[in-house]
Amino acid sequence: MDPLRRSPSPCLSSRPSSPSTPPCEMLGPVGIEAVLDQLKIKAMKMGFEFNIMVVGQSGLGKSTMVNTLFKSKVWKSNPPGLGVPPPQTLQLHSVTHVIEEKGVKLKLTVTDTPGFGDQINNDNWEVGESNRVTQRSWANRDDSSSHGRTTQRTQRRGVGLSGHSTVLRGGSTSRLSWDPILGYINEQYEQYLQEEILITRQRHIPDTRVHCCVYFVPPTGHCLRPLDIEFLQRLCRTVNVVPVIARADSLTMEEREAFRHRIQQNLRTHCIDVYPQMCFDEDINDRILNSKLRDRIPFAVVGADQEHLVNGRCVLGRKTKWGIIEVENMAHCEFPLLRDLLIRSHLQDLKDITHNVHYENYRVIRLNESHLLPRGPGWVNLAPASPGQLTTPRTFKVCRGAHDDSDDEF
Repeated sequence: MDPLRRSPSPCLSSRPSSPSTPPCEMLGPVGIEAVLDQLKIKAMKMGFEFNIMVVGQSGLGKSTMVNTLFKSKVWKSNPPGLGVPPPQTLQLHSVTHVIEEKGVKLKLTVTDTPGFGDQINNDNWEVGESNRVTQRSWANRDDSSSHGRTTQRTQRRGVGLSGHSTVLRGGSTSRLSWDPILGYINEQYEQYLQEEILITRQRHIPDTRVHCCVYFVPPTGHCLRPLDIEFLQRLCRTVNVVPVIARADSLTMEEREAFRHRIQQNLRTHCIDVYPQMCFDEDINDRILNSKLRDRIPFAVVGADQEHLVNGRCVLGRKTKWGIIEVENMAHCEFPLLRDLLIRSHLQDLKDITHNVHYENYRVIRLNESHLLPRGPGWVNLAPASPGQLTTPRTFKVCRGAHDDSDDEF
């Protein structure tokens, strides 16, 4: 719940006064501003949670970027080597850590998708009796840029299409390469919905919904690939998407700008609405801030989790024979813009849009699909979602302000 939002009352309303609700004249202070302190104390006790997904080919520095964002070893991956086989399946790996800074606790969940986009042919995958997603035998692999990875404290949620009970045992069915990712995102919405509709529900429903998806674009210097366009068209309807140009240090400054303009043109041409969405700017201040961000998206980023000594100070960067690329230096890359967007300025907004727009879209459609019981209009029989429902993009649009009084804290 946004601490600045309060329940409406005749005396304290954020809306303009009207003849029907005249403003009240206060004779003196009553201590209303202490409500903000109460909310802060409560939020500090409960902590915050943030769920982020990273999508892209292997070898684009997704794990390093996550470690750089939160300045901690969130992901621990094996370095590529001759003895490490590349991933043969698209598997979803999630890891959860609690990060604390100045007394503020953040429960961070990061979901990685190793194996996505690594194949030459990404159209057809097979779901066999092992419930793992493997590519057809006639599709060759490009093993030049992919490698396996292992993590500590890793929770494998929905590996492949696990949990989809309608997959025929002993048989196989064709799936698009992005179906496991869309299925995982909608599966988290379904779990939250099933808990929410219970008559006796938990005081705090565990929130595993993906609040943001960072999409890593390979630094080809040309334009978005057909795979990127097809997937982003579906992904932006389901979750907040922030595209970035990975390993931007492999491009010159001129190549970065030209590549950025081509990607922006691709996004406009194919109606891909990435975060921050223009239709959700609430006031002039939001419009000014978000317009500056939209002009720089996709951010050209470089990740590094090692410190180097530069002019007597330690900086995060990548050391080359020509010098050190400082990831927090705007003259070298745009990592600070990505960090500020995800953590410092828009973290709560990402959660609000997830709850009030993307989840609400899923919730309305699922409830409309249910059948009314004879007990009354408030009773619905909501059967578990099928795999097709979990992987089908949702096009229903809900006004963001319809549920602004929701509470996203835990």
